[in-house]
Amino acid sequence: MTAPVASHRKTRQNPFAAFVLPGGGTRTARTARTAATLAFAGAATATVFDGTGQAAPEPTLAQVKDRIDALYQEAEVATQKYDGAKEQADSAREELSTLQHEAARHTEKLNAARDELGTMAATAYRSGGVAPSVQLLMSADPQGYLDGATVLERAGSHQATAVASYARRLGRVQQVRERAEATVERLEHTRSALRKHRVTIVRKLDAAEKLLERLTDEQRQRMALEDGPAGHGDRAADRSGHPGAAAHAPNFRAAQAVSFAYGALGKPYAWGATGPSAFDCSGLTQAAWKAGGVSLPRTTYTQINSGPRIDRSQLAPGDLVFFYSGISHVGLYIGDGKMIHAPHPGAPVRIAPIDQMPFAGATRPA
Repeated sequence: MTAPVASHRKTRQNPFAAFVLPGGGTRTARTARTAATLAFAGAATATVFDGTGQAAPEPTLAQVKDRIDALYQEAEVATQKYDGAKEQADSAREELSTLQHEAARHTEKLNAARDELGTMAATAYRSGGVAPSVQLLMSADPQGYLDGATVLERAGSHQATAVASYARRLGRVQQVRERAEATVERLEHTRSALRKHRVTIVRKLDAAEKLLERLTDEQRQRMALEDGPAGHGDRAADRSGHPGAAAHAPNFRAAQAVSFAYGALGKPYAWGATGPSAFDCSGLTQAAWKAGGVSLPRTTYTQINSGPRIDRSQLAPGDLVFFYSGISHVGLYIGDGKMIHAPHPGAPVRIAPIDQMPFAGATRPA
């Protein structure tokens, strides 16, 4: 250890000046400083080994797995929020496209009504009169003019019809434009949410990947085995329960959902994916029930409300089983206490016991 550096002062003490030691005797300042330094180092070493400041031991494989599982679960929460925001963004884009087409149609009809009024205005001008239609076209506030109580009374029958048509068209165009503006604002908000959730997902998955990189191949294999039969092994063996599971499904649609889920075994997990080549957890259940002719919402926390709640003791193949207090994971029940689910990145669609995660509830889609 490097000796302490003496401070620079105008009057410097003799580094060899003696002072009295406890119990008698003398020791130079330099010797004392060396002794103090060694004593401090010794005390620090003792602190490390007596447990009061002990360095943290290397985590066990079980502790590493728990942390990785927690990161995956946190990423799953963000994934479901991402899926929900994406669904809202897609809906907003479709609505905006519809409104744009609607605005174009109404604008075309508005222009036709304006042309008719323009023809009337030209006729009135040549005849020396100033018709209400002329006043309407010249007005800086057409809508305000149209709101006047006497406008139709001052117009002839034909002109009144034309003015009323113009007013109606103008109102419709304005309504559509207002709805479109609100939709654009909502779309921007959901896009912002998508970016936020994407960052969270990537950060959580990167952290899990770094922990995995510290493990040996053997440790990673042991962790994979604890997750349940991987679908990337013997997929034929995984499908062995397929006929029985479908046969015990409560209805044809549930049987179709079960068949689809078995067919997805071994396909990779990808957040935000709904198939056919990859899935996230709610994307798999949505696609499975779509095969049975039932349209499920996109996220776990909306899928749980897609049918009546089922008691755990009454589960049947095809039921949706949900996990964690925030309803952030879902699987498709296949009987015998097992489900097919898309676990997390690196773990393909597989069969697993429903006891593997904290059970939160079950639903039978209707």
